[in-house]
Amino acid sequence: MGSAVEEKVVAVIMVGGPTKGTRFRPLSLNIPKPLFPIAGQPMVHHPISACKRIPNLAQIYLVGFYEEREFALYVSAISNELKVPVRYLREDKPHGSAGGLYQFRNLIMEDDPSHIFLLNCDVCCSFPLPEMLANQFGELVADPVTNELLHYTEKPETFVSDRINCGVYVFTPDIFTAIRDVSFQRKDTAILRRVSSFEALQPATRIPADFVRLDQDILSPLAGKKQLYTYETLDFWEQIKSPGMSLRCSGLYLSQFRLTSPQVLASGDGTKSAIVIGDVYIHPSAKIHPTAKIGPNVSISANARVGPGVRLISCIILDNVEIMENAVVTNAIVGWKSSIGRWSRAEGVYNSKLGVTILGDSVAVEDEVVVTSSIVLPNKTLNVSVQDEIIL
Repeated sequence: MGSAVEEKVVAVIMVGGPTKGTRFRPLSLNIPKPLFPIAGQPMVHHPISACKRIPNLAQIYLVGFYEEREFALYVSAISNELKVPVRYLREDKPHGSAGGLYQFRNLIMEDDPSHIFLLNCDVCCSFPLPEMLANQFGELVADPVTNELLHYTEKPETFVSDRINCGVYVFTPDIFTAIRDVSFQRKDTAILRRVSSFEALQPATRIPADFVRLDQDILSPLAGKKQLYTYETLDFWEQIKSPGMSLRCSGLYLSQFRLTSPQVLASGDGTKSAIVIGDVYIHPSAKIHPTAKIGPNVSISANARVGPGVRLISCIILDNVEIMENAVVTNAIVGWKSSIGRWSRAEGVYNSKLGVTILGDSVAVEDEVVVTSSIVLPNKTLNVSVQDEIIL
C-alpha cells in the first residue's frame, strides 16, 4: 500500500510598507525596515528561517506595499540559500492584516495547503512553528484543558489575562471564508446606509469593505466558538517598533544562536583576535584589532573597521563603519558608512529621554566627542559633545 499524500503548508509574512515604520527612522530612511539587520541578518530573515523548519513547507510569501524592486535581490538570495521558494507580493494599498492575506488567496492556495502560517515581520521570538502545527490548534483567555480561546481582547484597558497574542498564527483555508464574510457584511451594510439621505450627508469615515483587520474583525468574533485555539510558549517575545527595540531584539536573537547556531557567534581571547565577551556576531569581512574588546550583545556588519583599544557593548555596527582607536560604543546603533573618532564615545542611557543613541547613515563623530542618548540624522558631522538631542 502506498503512503498517504503529505499535506503541504505555506507561510505568509506580513512586512508592512513605507507609510508605516516612521518610528524606525532614521534607520529606515534608506532601507525598508524589514531588511534592517538584527543580529547580523535582515529583520525578516529570522521568521523566514523559522519557517524553514515547518514540515512539508511549499512556499513562503512576503506581503506588503513596498516597491517590488526593494525586495527583489533579497528574495532571490534567500530562496537560493534556504532552498525554499520565497515570493514577494505587493499590495496595491493597505488592506489590513487579514485583507492583505485575502487579496492573494488564489496564489496562497495554489499548492492546496492544509494549513497557512501567518507571521508578522516585526515580531521577535523563537517562532515555535512546528510545535504549533503538531498541536493543531490581543490578550487571551483560554480553556486551561483544551486551550480553546474563550475571549479575545485587543489592547484592553483592564487586566483580563496574563497571556498575550504573539502575532504568530496557523490557520486552515477556512480563514478565507471568515474574511470574505466580513467584507460582504460591510458591503451589505454600506448599501443599506445609502438609502438614508441623512447617512449620505455624513463624512466617509467608515472602514472600506476590503480593509479587514485580523484581531478585531476575525479573531474576536471566533473566540468561544471552538474554532480558535492557543499555543502557549514561555520563550522570549518582543515587538520591533523602534530602533531601541531592535537593539534589544538583536541581543535576544544572539542569545538564541548560542543554542541553535553557535557556529555564527564570534570568539576570541585577546591573543590573535579581539577579546569577545558573551554573544557577539562579527561579519567575516569586518576588520577587528586584536586589542579591541567586544561584547556582550554586539553585532558587527560587513566591512566594518574597529581600531585598537575600542570597547563595544550592546550595540549594532552597520556596514562600512569605522571606529577609531580607544573609542567606546555602548547602547547604540551606528549607521552605514559612519565613523567615530579617537577617544570618542557614542552611548545610550535607558533612563534618558531618548535612550539608545542612533547615528544615521554617513555620520562623522570627530575625535574626543561624546554623544549621549541622541539621534543624529544622516550626513552630519559632530565636533562637539551632545546629550538628549535630535540632530536634524
